[in-house]
Amino acid sequence: MKLRSRRFAALLLVCGGFSAFAQQPTFRTGTRTVALYATVTDSQKRLVPDLTQEDFQLFDNEKPQPIDLFIKEVQPITVVVMLDTSASMTGNLTLLEQAAEQFLLRILPKDKGMVGAFNDKIEFFPATFTSDRDTLIRSLRELDFGNPTRLYDAVAASMDRLNKIEGRRVVLVFTDGEDTGSRVGSGEVLEQARREDVMIYAVGLRSDFFNGSRQVRSKPDSGLRRLAEETGGGYFELDKTSDLAPTFTRVAQELHSQYVLGFTPTVLDGKVHRISVRAKAGMTVRARRSYIAASESN
Repeated sequence: MKLRSRRFAALLLVCGGFSAFAQQPTFRTGTRTVALYATVTDSQKRLVPDLTQEDFQLFDNEKPQPIDLFIKEVQPITVVVMLDTSASMTGNLTLLEQAAEQFLLRILPKDKGMVGAFNDKIEFFPATFTSDRDTLIRSLRELDFGNPTRLYDAVAASMDRLNKIEGRRVVLVFTDGEDTGSRVGSGEVLEQARREDVMIYAVGLRSDFFNGSRQVRSKPDSGLRRLAEETGGGYFELDKTSDLAPTFTRVAQELHSQYVLGFTPTVLDGKVHRISVRAKAGMTVRARRSYIAASESN
């Protein structure tokens, strides 16, 4: 009963804190609009929520572009929370579940989510995306564990689940190790994320575990940082399990504090274009770094 009471109190706090944003209209891009979701932080890594359109510059293949679209209100997300439950995580699964719960508690009424796990297999709960926090949190208890670590297969499968969903799509993936059994590689996953405009957030944990013969220290897969940076998400590499819950909370805060910037490309050559966003001095901007300049007929 105490746990239920604390969870109810936390829900009241979360709902109250974000209620001003919950009724914001959903943004949908046109076929020619290239939209970027930008996270802005200051020199202390604090989120900066009060910038105006004039504070930004946007570049396509290093050429300045007029900003046709600027939104600072919170936009709904559809997210897959994909968790590593391979053998190396056995001793930390409870802490991981608690950390993921902190993220799910911050799902807004117009957000939708799904929980997944990967090891030698990949599974998703519930079967369809939902805004029901209780259902999502209960799904954490359904996740199984195994071995090895099909990290990139799991990210690709998460994007497949998001493929028919309109609006902003996000994969939040956690792992404590390197990929050891995927059929696809990080390059293929990046191409899919770029093509389908999916933002990837990645949390990596260095953890100590017994591999059957000796104590070893895991290292998160090196390809995760690039996936996050290229798609405009964030990458967090942790050394302590005590940092898990604050990091998952931080991801939720970032996703609900992003700016939407958009421009209309003048060259549609079917090629990958590099894009960059800059803000006024002292600010750091994270946004996706590329897009495919395809024509409407492609």
